[in-house]
Amino acid sequence: MGRWRVAPDGGRPEGRDCAHVDGIGPAPEVGEPLCRECARRGWAWVGLRLCLTCGHLGCCDSSRGAHATAHYESTGHPIARCLGTGCARPGRRWAWCYADEVYLWPR
Repeated sequence: MGRWRVAPDGGRPEGRDCAHVDGIGPAPEVGEPLCRECARRGWAWVGLRLCLTCGHLGCCDSSRGAHATAHYESTGHPIARCLGTGCARPGRRWAWCYADEVYLWPR
């Protein structure tokens, strides 16, 4: 059994599935919690997303750079987890599968 499962409706009324959820391993190590691309440009970010394939840390789509999505588009790494205090649901971690466009919750 994997570490993650698709949220009850996956964030989609039609209740999509995720072809990548069973391939998620342990979370990569996190260094300093920042979006390096934004930091180099002197930009602020709203939230961070951790790539569960390689550990890349990028800003969310609500941020100026949307570097987590850019990372997915350039690498094809499908799943990123919300990291930090801006992760909405109190006490609940979540992840997003860019390829299947569904939310994932930890088991």
